[in-house]
Amino acid sequence: MDAQRALIDFLDHLRSERGLSPNTIESYGRDVAAFSAHLQADGKSTFEEATAESIYAFLHQLKAKEYASSSLSRMLIAIKVFFRFLKKEGLIAQDIAKHFETPKIWQLIPESLSLEEMEDLLRQPQDKDAAGARDKAMLELLYATGMRVSELCFLRISDISDDFVKVRGKGRKERLIPVGKTAIAAIDHYLIHYRGKAESSEPLFLSRKRQPISRVWIWSRIKAYAKAAGIRKSVSPHTLRHSFATHLLENGADLRLIQELLGHEDISTTDRYTHVAGNRLKNAFKAFHPRP
Repeated sequence: MDAQRALIDFLDHLRSERGLSPNTIESYGRDVAAFSAHLQADGKSTFEEATAESIYAFLHQLKAKEYASSSLSRMLIAIKVFFRFLKKEGLIAQDIAKHFETPKIWQLIPESLSLEEMEDLLRQPQDKDAAGARDKAMLELLYATGMRVSELCFLRISDISDDFVKVRGKGRKERLIPVGKTAIAAIDHYLIHYRGKAESSEPLFLSRKRQPISRVWIWSRIKAYAKAAGIRKSVSPHTLRHSFATHLLENGADLRLIQELLGHEDISTTDRYTHVAGNRLKNAFKAFHPRP
């Protein structure tokens, strides 16, 4: 894949799955583009040709131009996140940036929706036509399972049963996620009334032109419904995934269960949600301890 296409896909990924602000996404794009220009000046046309020495040389060049330490740190973070994305997407064989030490990125968890806000959001799609029925089923399924938006895009009709959905996650690993009756009912309504005699091997969700949906398209639909619901928070598909995990923890679910449902390989990734459990314990202490 050429460098320009890789950068476009990376920015689409940030918009649709990470819930970052437009300014942050623009900053990442600018920093990675600067590194790409450095590679091209060095005779490398793809990111697969980059080496750790390429990153060192780029940062050394910027330091010689008297860039601020904060700017250098930001650029290195952007490069690390970018190469992590390329590795997970299978676009490069090795993540050459993983051993560079930087402050951890995305430590701040995306804002979750309250139960009331989630209900308001899920009420927005009207299932009176094909588009509304599809969007309602799509939002219900995202919130019911906490799956990644990329996983939703690859779902087939055959992946849905009465109680579970089969998801193909990162590294093509499959997992089964329990799904509630509300989401299943929305999917059944969409399939029965608007998909007709669809083959089980077909994508679960299709556009008006009967093409597979994309991550960016889902992101734009969720943004529109959040605006219609009067939600002022920045809402993305990742917000629904985070809200799914947060609401489960608030109701007493175990962190290991959350890890399995979200498809996290490492529990440390799920640990970002422990603040929720901590807040629940703190509130319980204040409510029940005789001397809070």
